[in-house]
Amino acid sequence: LAAGAVAAPLLPGRAAARRAYDVVPRPIGEGVWLVEGLNEPITAANGGAIANVTLFDTREGAVIVDAGPSHAYGEALKAAAQAVTGKPVARVYLTHIHADHVFGAGAFPPDVVWTTAELNADLALRGDALADAMYRVAGAWMRGTDTPAPARTIATEWEDVGERRFRFLPLAGHTGSDLCLFEERSGVLAAGDLVFLDRAPTTPDADLARWRAALDTLAPISARRLCPGHGPAEAGSRGLKQTRDWLDMIEERITAGFERGLDVIELMQEPLPAWTDKLAVARYEFARSAMHLLPRLERERLPARAA
Repeated sequence: LAAGAVAAPLLPGRAAARRAYDVVPRPIGEGVWLVEGLNEPITAANGGAIANVTLFDTREGAVIVDAGPSHAYGEALKAAAQAVTGKPVARVYLTHIHADHVFGAGAFPPDVVWTTAELNADLALRGDALADAMYRVAGAWMRGTDTPAPARTIATEWEDVGERRFRFLPLAGHTGSDLCLFEERSGVLAAGDLVFLDRAPTTPDADLARWRAALDTLAPISARRLCPGHGPAEAGSRGLKQTRDWLDMIEERITAGFERGLDVIELMQEPLPAWTDKLAVARYEFARSAMHLLPRLERERLPARAA
């Protein structure tokens, strides 16, 4: 979920004193836990703790996929990882640029934080603006949070950490760089925000064609458990199908609205199919997608005004 460079991705709220994050790892496999984020937009009440974090125990230490929205969250995550594994954190892998996934990485030494070269460059370019946006919305929750600067770049197809082998799948579509990880021993696929389950996907940085291609890449993987970026972890491909169905639906409806000459306010009020009633924040995310995607269509298809 993006925190900056967008008109209204976050919900402003009354400033509140920071409380403690409730970081609770729940087992989803042998030596694997999920910290499930809230199915909400980012607000001052929740401090941005809306994204999933996957946690693995290894002989070398805890391995974490994504790090949450703030330095305070990262500290709470570090303590929770040590509590369930009895070991310090050996790796933090970051999947993509969005604020609810990356800013907790600042609580860890840079040399244990790994990501793609593309994401590292994007953090250097846009990270401070994303942090500013989060500070405006989440307030005191963000105290002490800076843009992370991962010291390790993923440049291989896989890495062994202790007894576990993590296969890296550098993809794109939700953002310009979306890293997925498949851990062979547990059969857990950490898909980042390329997959949403029971929560409407977000699209501020999306390329829908590349996103669908990424889903095609993930579909053949025989995962025993798929961990989406948002929503419950479960066996099967329900998250892949639900995400694709949402992308198809918004593209169809926003394109149809453009062809009917609707403006963005009219488009945001269009009815959604009944199946989306089961998705958290569906109406909110459709409205955001209308704000992001309709102007793109207009730029691509409407003739430029003569000078």
